[in-house]
Amino acid sequence: MHLFVSFALRATAVFIKDAVLFSDQDMDHCLMSTVACKVAVTFFQFSILANFFWLLVEGMYLQTLLLLTFVSDKQYVWWFILVGWGAPTVVMSAWILTRIYRQNTGCWDDDENAAVLWIIKGPILLSVLINFVIFVNVIRILVQKLKSPEVGGSHSSHFVRLAKSTLLLIPLFGVHYIVFAFFPESTGLDARLYIELGLGSFQGFVVALLYCFLNGEVQAELKKRLRKWRYQQYLNFPRKHQTISRENSPINYVTQLSLLDKISPKRKTSVYLNGMSSV
Repeated sequence: MHLFVSFALRATAVFIKDAVLFSDQDMDHCLMSTVACKVAVTFFQFSILANFFWLLVEGMYLQTLLLLTFVSDKQYVWWFILVGWGAPTVVMSAWILTRIYRQNTGCWDDDENAAVLWIIKGPILLSVLINFVIFVNVIRILVQKLKSPEVGGSHSSHFVRLAKSTLLLIPLFGVHYIVFAFFPESTGLDARLYIELGLGSFQGFVVALLYCFLNGEVQAELKKRLRKWRYQQYLNFPRKHQTISRENSPINYVTQLSLLDKISPKRKTSVYLNGMSSV
């Protein structure tokens, strides 16, 4: 839940930052220095940082489940929350203070001072590196479990299961960020920009697709809800049909006329007069 919140914050922060920085088409955003644009850039940096840390927490959580089988994961929930939201808050506090007292220029979206840039980039690279180590360790654990004699099947099926597990873990841990993690900022800037934006934009969708919509338990729950809805519609259809048939039946029509006679005295009088005239 927290991981998907971080993805949502990251996507929202991009739109907020662009809306604030490029609200005035006549002004260069590099020359802006307002409180609103600084807050937007700060929120943008915090969202990116929180997303990377929650990817790290997801790796730590999965490794905990694999290593500590008989320990309840609820004991570590608050530690995970502290790492996922607390660590980005501490890093961003240090970055804000450094920006205010050392590089309070523009909207804080420039990277002229490398030391200020590494306040955010350093923890991100560290989280990616730790997640890569966790990823390798999880793959090692999966290989050991697949090689155990308790697991039946041929070697090809083991390989397919391992390959599937590896491909599922790559977007969950954000391991693809390791490709450009230690490259200089100016190396292959155009290609790197397209690749990083493409992977970063669809990462949340891929994680949701693999771990939610293609999950067996989620599909079973959706099918159960669909069957329940269809059954409810099936029960409601005979009731509606029976009600409509009763309303249109001749007996019901006669009953309505009798009730109308009892309620309306004018109708009785007109019927009596018509009877007298006919006589």
